[in-house]
Amino acid sequence: MQYEKKTIGVLTSGGDAPGMNAAVRAVVRAGNVKGHRVVGIRRGYQGLINGDIEEMNLRSVCDIIQRGGTVLYTARCPEFVKEEGQIKGVEMCHKMGIDGLVVIGGDGSYRGARALSNRGIPCIGIPGTIDNDIASTEYTIGFDTAVNTVVESVDRLRDTSQSHDRCSVVEVMGRRAGHIALHAGIACGAIAVLIPEREFNVDVDVIDRMKETLKTGKHHFIVIVAEGVGDSKRICEYIEEKTGIESRLTVLGHVQRGGTPTAKERVYASVMGYRAVELLEQGKGNRVVGVQNNRVVDFDINDALEMTKDIDQYLYKVAYEISI
Repeated sequence: MQYEKKTIGVLTSGGDAPGMNAAVRAVVRAGNVKGHRVVGIRRGYQGLINGDIEEMNLRSVCDIIQRGGTVLYTARCPEFVKEEGQIKGVEMCHKMGIDGLVVIGGDGSYRGARALSNRGIPCIGIPGTIDNDIASTEYTIGFDTAVNTVVESVDRLRDTSQSHDRCSVVEVMGRRAGHIALHAGIACGAIAVLIPEREFNVDVDVIDRMKETLKTGKHHFIVIVAEGVGDSKRICEYIEEKTGIESRLTVLGHVQRGGTPTAKERVYASVMGYRAVELLEQGKGNRVVGVQNNRVVDFDINDALEMTKDIDQYLYKVAYEISI
């Protein structure tokens, strides 16, 4: 079926995530191959308001699939939360002849896409956040790479923890979500994983478990703490007070956002980018793509924003029971 030639815009918004470049590349190449014009919008919604826009083609996205970050840059845009900012965005789309937008980011980015869609600019959202906290998809771009970064870092910390009979308390990112902490905790064999989605008692869930494990001959420990839990420093100090085991806190921070995206990242980002172009080509907007049961699917953006996401209870059980 032949579709009318369109001008498709693509932007990345919110926190950067490994794999965003693979999604941008897929949008540009799928659009060009299908006969559409594609423009890149730098620095998210702020760039849209400012008209920071450039035409992209097959060659402008060469050699970016393996790069972390985003070649389009990203930025927070408080102005776009307000009606005046949204109107400026719509006006710029009309000025630049943009028929539809692909927005790569998290829930906040989706809300911006919904606002534009409601004002007549069809938008398709692609989930891009290391936090894996978007409810309409089982997987978000950046999550797998972030977990692997944590695992590599903790493996290195384990060497020095074992050498000194220490406890390493590692704070990982995720905002109010514990997905990175849970997956990394299982992969690293952490004695305890503390996440905001589940109530915990440091005395019971950490101290008592460490004391029991000491009886089996183990003298070094890894505790993974999601940043949404709160005061990791105090938790670390409390562990040392109660066990007498030297405890050190490591806050991994933004290193989790960078690095070469994994193969899984690149594949899913590419497929979701391609699907976004298909939807716009078909005249569809106000939708988000995602992954369910290893297949790329799409939802109405309003339905997607109403969905809620919890931690996988079975994974949480596994993390707890096999780490002693």
